[in-house]
Amino acid sequence: MNLLLLIPMLAFVGWRGRINLRWQQLTFAALFAIGFGFVEAAVVVYLRAAVGLLPGYLGTLSDVVRMSPQVYQQAHSVSELPRSLLVVEVVREAATILMLASVALLAAVRRRERWAMFLWCFAIWDAMYYAGLWATVRWPQSLRDQDVLFLIPVPWISEVWFPLLVSGMTVVAVIAATAWNPAVAHARPKAQSQNLAEELSD
Repeated sequence: MNLLLLIPMLAFVGWRGRINLRWQQLTFAALFAIGFGFVEAAVVVYLRAAVGLLPGYLGTLSDVVRMSPQVYQQAHSVSELPRSLLVVEVVREAATILMLASVALLAAVRRRERWAMFLWCFAIWDAMYYAGLWATVRWPQSLRDQDVLFLIPVPWISEVWFPLLVSGMTVVAVIAATAWNPAVAHARPKAQSQNLAEELSD
């Protein structure tokens, strides 16, 4: 799992000066990832409540906040899910990857930019997922809390700081690689000059 740290590093080396993504593309994709991350956090809270790990509709949000640290600190809580819901959880994770990949495919044409956009969306979605959980149920209480990152192909368990570090490095790598590209860096001044020329010609 520690090899995940290499992904943003190797991606940046491969992209340097060669990805052509506009800041507008990154902004709109980030908005999608932020919204999707919160939805994902809400789904996880509902799932825990549905199986009785957290108070259901009879409980209040304060009850959920009070109980969530004890529940979420147990990385093996996934094993407490019924088999049927565990299957749903795996399919949900696959659907999440599919949605993030679809945004990347729609946002860019070349493989390099699509890969950058996918990692960009994934990183922001992941960070917002934890932010959404903390905002609703005050978890994680610490960056050292254990979490099940993914169930595909097997459960990936890690402290929360690790995926946040990888996501942060990925965001920095995409921003740096985009800023490194002279065509992107000068795209806005050129567009402004073109608009001015068109106004003067009118």
